[in-house]
Amino acid sequence: MWKFLIVISIVCFLRAIAILRPVPIVPEERAIVEKGIVTDNYEGGKFDVVFLLENTERRFYINRGLENGLNLDTLKEKLIGKEVTLKYPKYWTPLDWDDKIKHISKLEFKGQVLFNELI
Repeated sequence: MWKFLIVISIVCFLRAIAILRPVPIVPEERAIVEKGIVTDNYEGGKFDVVFLLENTERRFYINRGLENGLNLDTLKEKLIGKEVTLKYPKYWTPLDWDDKIKHISKLEFKGQVLFNELI
């Protein structure tokens, strides 16, 4: 019985690590690049800025973007209907098992960097 409890404890511990590990900050050359036309942006979570792109089911978000100087109204006015370049790390978590939510590390629009946390 005690072996079973140890195994269960180890499994629970490993799952917690997989869920709670932070999104990695990667060098720009290792980031995945995705371009698309912004169809909407809104606040999600706690001060996160969420972007929806045309022709994809994925949602992209900037963690704590509103706390870091981004403004939803300005972003809507500037980006809705326009093409942006998003860069994000390859990252998977059990909380997003179907890989439909991506953490934006860099947001570019017409050659201008609107947000960047890449190293």
